[in-house]
Amino acid sequence: MGDVQDILGLERPPTPELTKEAILGSSDKLKKKQMQMSTPKVSKRPEGMPREVFALLCNDSKGVPPVFPTDTGQGYKQMKAKLGMRKVRPWKWMPFTNPARTDGAVFHHWRRVADEGKEYPFAKFNKKVPVPTYTDDEYNQHLQAQGWTREETNHLIDLAKRFDLRFLVMRDRWDKEKFSERSVEDLKERYYSVRTILGKVKGTSSADVKPYGFDADHERRRKEQLKRLYERTQKEIEEEQTLVTEYRRIEARKKERDKKTQDLQKLITAADNQSESRRIEKKLPKKKLQQQLARPRIDSVTVESTGIKFPDMKGSGVSVRSQRMKMPTNVGQKKIKGVEQLLQELGVESNPMPTEEICNHFNELRSDMVLLHELKTAYSTCEFELQTLRHQYEALCPGKVIDIPMTSEGQPGSSTETDGGKLKTNLAEIIDVVGSPGTPTSSHLN
Repeated sequence: MGDVQDILGLERPPTPELTKEAILGSSDKLKKKQMQMSTPKVSKRPEGMPREVFALLCNDSKGVPPVFPTDTGQGYKQMKAKLGMRKVRPWKWMPFTNPARTDGAVFHHWRRVADEGKEYPFAKFNKKVPVPTYTDDEYNQHLQAQGWTREETNHLIDLAKRFDLRFLVMRDRWDKEKFSERSVEDLKERYYSVRTILGKVKGTSSADVKPYGFDADHERRRKEQLKRLYERTQKEIEEEQTLVTEYRRIEARKKERDKKTQDLQKLITAADNQSESRRIEKKLPKKKLQQQLARPRIDSVTVESTGIKFPDMKGSGVSVRSQRMKMPTNVGQKKIKGVEQLLQELGVESNPMPTEEICNHFNELRSDMVLLHELKTAYSTCEFELQTLRHQYEALCPGKVIDIPMTSEGQPGSSTETDGGKLKTNLAEIIDVVGSPGTPTSSHLN
């Protein structure tokens, strides 16, 4: 290449000086190559393969597992072919017959001399399906059927013997010139009915003939349904997928409604229990009330329905009572801010003097505030859903307006008395108020 460049007068880059490192390589590079050659390659375990299986596949040398088991203990040079240890067994070209053939054909093959005269080894695979037979008296007494003649039944049994109950082949070989055309279901129904009747008449054991009831009508319906399913258009497939998706969405909405119903019922029960406890405390005498307040009322859970768990200071050691008023971490920031805002509106300090009585009342107050916040949220959700369903009803039934009972304070959801003294229907009986927004409920509108 350099000579060609000199002839053409082309400039070529200067040749670097030849040094010992350039010829033999630098010592650092040699050390790196020696380290790489000396360090064995570690095979990485495939993802998802158990460690035990990987340990069985890879040996100590980290090599690829052999394709078949080999014994390398003796070495390659010591392995010798062991020939001539025993006498060779003689083979002979001899004739044989196949028991499966009835024409007496004779064939030839190589076989050991010691096996001469033995049965053809593949004759054991010649299995015949047991096909029932009948006499004239049995047919006249038990096997007569409407739509089937004696000749057709005989032809069916003959085809069953010839083709080993391969009904598709039997239907193809059916003699359509002499007999009427039959379907595969017709052939199966007739054959299995004959077999079942003969088994009952002759008293055949269950080991020889197992009873089998073939339902031809069910098989015809199955094939018809499969044919319709196969012949669906793309539009029909998309419509079916849409229906399945809508069904799953309805099921999800139903589960959500059930969950909301349970949550709302818990809130209502908690509010009723707290109002009942307040009423009982008012009726108690002053001394009993002081004794009751002196007891530790808030141990671990203040209100079960709201899920607020205040700290329990029953452990050993000294603790500060103000820690009992600390808001738990499982309460959301939105609820905490709502409680603080409501405390400011009521003019209550956020950190009062932590006496025993004040701690109990302050925790109860904040629990009631959280419960009130949840009740308001549930009420606003129900009111929104009620109005949405009302608009849907008016859109489906133009000209009709649903009469929603109102309370004396103008709030829907409770029954009121009419002029005649009769109670109006409760709103919960008219419509399911805990459904998701924009979703019709299972209850019917009146």
